[in-house]
Amino acid sequence: MIVRALAEAEMTGRRVVAENWESTRLLLKGDDMGFSFHITTIYPGTETPIWYKNHLESVYCIEGEGEVETLEDGRVHPIRPGTIYILDKNDRHLLRAKTALKLACVFNPPLNGCEVHDEDGSYPLQAEEIV
Repeated sequence: MIVRALAEAEMTGRRVVAENWESTRLLLKGDDMGFSFHITTIYPGTETPIWYKNHLESVYCIEGEGEVETLEDGRVHPIRPGTIYILDKNDRHLLRAKTALKLACVFNPPLNGCEVHDEDGSYPLQAEEIV
């Protein structure tokens, strides 16, 4: 059994901070579960271009308000507590946070731990592992 507390993980290398967001990676590739699980905060007033070419992601909003726009068709979907959006086709999208968004995120394949978005908004398949 794996047991981790978010507050404790936030004080370790499992907390990754980028320009528009921070993410505490509670479950990673090294845990051998086949997916990773993160609690991510998107900073208010930001827009983040994302294109997970190498990963599928499900995102559940815990708190805050924002929107996600799929770039292929220009559709805009509001995000608020209780909303889930699922990037099942490696969708290119813009994530906009009106207020701070706290999100529970699941990635398949799992992240190694240190990933941040590259120039096209994706994560690499191989990255430094956090233990």
